[in-house]
This record gives sequence, structure tokens and C-alpha cells, in this order.
Amino acid sequence: MGVPFEALLPYGIVVTMFGVTGVGLWGVKYLANDGKKARWNRDLWDRVMMERDLRLTGSLRGQSTNVEAPKGFELSNPWKVEKRLY
Repeated sequence: MGVPFEALLPYGIVVTMFGVTGVGLWGVKYLANDGKKARWNRDLWDRVMMERDLRLTGSLRGQSTNVEAPKGFELSNPWKVEKRLY
């Protein structure tokens, strides 16, 4: 005895929804990373360089080939104020 096609409709809907969410997640990652592959296993150096790129270009993934920093960059100091416990 065969399986009625009505039983396969929910499976088709579930597979389609997984596909839609997968493509949506890929699209969000693609747009968030300016069309580049997502970064993984970032250490402190990578985070500092991403912060610098953000201050230079306005994008976490953007990089600049300018020899001189833009005007006002000397005032955007990356150093954070930290409290001393002693």
C-alpha cells in the first residue's frame, strides 16, 4: 500500500522552511560582513584591528590603503580608561 500524497505535503513545507531560513541566515551574514566570508576564531589582535578598521573606514571589514589617516583620526584614541584595584 502506498503513502497518500497528502502525508508528504507537511514534509515539503518543513524542508522549504529550513531552506528559507538557511538562505536568510546566509544573506544576513553576507550583508553584515560586506560581502566577505564571516570571521571565526577571532583573538584580541583581530578584535583590535577590527576596531581600528571601524574607526578608519566606518566598517568592521573595510580596509584603507591611504598612507595618511583621515582628518580627526588622531582624536579617536582606542585606549580605554581602566580602573586600578590597588
